[in-house]
Amino acid sequence: MLTVVIFLPLAAAGVLLAMPRLSGRAAAAVWLAASSADLALIGWMWWRYDPGSDAAGLVDGIAYEVDVPWIPTVDAGYHVGVDGLSLPLLALTAVLFLACAVWSLREPDRPRTYAALFLFLQTACLGTFAALDLILFFVFFDLTIVGMYFIIAGWGHGNARRSALKFFLYTFVGSLALLVGFIGLFLGSDDRTFDMVTLAKNPPLTESPVAAGLVLLAIGLGLAVKTPLFPFHTWLPDAHTDAPAAGSAILAGVLLKLGTYGFVRIAMPILPDAWRRWAMVAVVVGVVSVLWGAFVALAQTDLKRMIAYTSVNHMGYVLLGLGAAGLVGQADDEARTIATVGALYQMVSHGLLTGALFLLTGWLWSRGRTYAFDRWGGLARPAPVFAAALAVAAFGSLGLPGFSGFVAEFQIFTGALQAAPVATVLAVAGILVTAGLFLLALQRLLTGATVEPATGHGADHAPTRTAPHAVASAATATAARTPPRVRTEDLHGHELLPVAALLALALILGLLPGVLLDVFEPAARMVTQLVAR
Repeated sequence: MLTVVIFLPLAAAGVLLAMPRLSGRAAAAVWLAASSADLALIGWMWWRYDPGSDAAGLVDGIAYEVDVPWIPTVDAGYHVGVDGLSLPLLALTAVLFLACAVWSLREPDRPRTYAALFLFLQTACLGTFAALDLILFFVFFDLTIVGMYFIIAGWGHGNARRSALKFFLYTFVGSLALLVGFIGLFLGSDDRTFDMVTLAKNPPLTESPVAAGLVLLAIGLGLAVKTPLFPFHTWLPDAHTDAPAAGSAILAGVLLKLGTYGFVRIAMPILPDAWRRWAMVAVVVGVVSVLWGAFVALAQTDLKRMIAYTSVNHMGYVLLGLGAAGLVGQADDEARTIATVGALYQMVSHGLLTGALFLLTGWLWSRGRTYAFDRWGGLARPAPVFAAALAVAAFGSLGLPGFSGFVAEFQIFTGALQAAPVATVLAVAGILVTAGLFLLALQRLLTGATVEPATGHGADHAPTRTAPHAVASAATATAARTPPRVRTEDLHGHELLPVAALLALALILGLLPGVLLDVFEPAARMVTQLVAR
């Protein structure tokens, strides 16, 4: 079943590429059908999933496991499975890709290839979350870089090729560091294996703290670039700004989680001694990312770049929680478990809310070819549905009670306060900055006089507040020089439906958090126990 879930999107992509005369509408229908089927299968897996009663060992919570030898000389195989760490992220991946399929129903530019690339990327993301072998994890991890590179370069705007190249080089170099760390784990293990389950049961390098620290450094660098964390985040704003809306939603909602997931899946349980020794470094990097991301986002004059920097801020909260889970001497088991649960919850919450925000930025680009604050204003009048959706997504992202973000951040702060009180207080201050930047963005975009950019040349023209007044003697020449005003249409049905679904899920998880907590809590407790060995 799990193998079908992973490779169903890839099979659909193959069908699309094998039928070059397929119409754009038919290609969109194939994409929509494959993503819907994948989500339905994951829902069925969730319904039948049993985390088990014993959380003392990693293997006890794994379901739908497949283990087939691949490279027997190094004990690497096609080993996949699902547990409480990966199942919600698999579901998040399927939800976001389906949302992007609906959003892109009217994609006019090479829709068949566009859909095939997203389906390929979906398989790569699902495979990374399901992998229980380090080499398999690395292969899927690198394939996500390839897929996103072509999406940004082929369907982006602005300086898309440069941004795509920057994204590829940064993340590919990070993945090479990750590979070096994986080889270090193999060489340092008694079993000489790349199998995550075996390595977690018998951690390598326990007698070599220096070597373990260097391996953790290599793995941490690779994952920090992908997450991204300060100071490895510089590729992110350009990639987001120039990517298409659906590409940005997947980049923020899914690909960034591959980095944080790697910390909790690989670094913490397989290198528990090293994680404990260097946990405070993770806490500090998390807090710096929180504050840096918030303050830099506050200074942006472009909505999409602002949202991109808030991702650095929100991923900082995740690392704060995971770092606190390693401070065994400063906090009890329950507090460290709560911090870990909060970090996992934040991954899902950020994916839903920021995915919705990036899709909404696509509305600005499609109507006015710009994200600049000074070229939009008073949108609550001509586009009330867009304004309402943007306001809900913004309030959810700033941690308003009732949304999933509040549940996540509350648990991170509650769990981390005992272990790192100063760092936690500083991180809480980041919420104030985040609230300020989102409220300022809403004020600029939605209130005041209606301001619309000119069509045709996008940001090359100043915003239009009133109809141009032509001098009578030069009316014809003035009309020829004056660009037409943008036609500000509200959200269409295919744009509203995916955004509304993502926001509804964020609201449900904020009001009924037990849906996720029942799955996350046993897995988080297992991780904290493995770290404390």
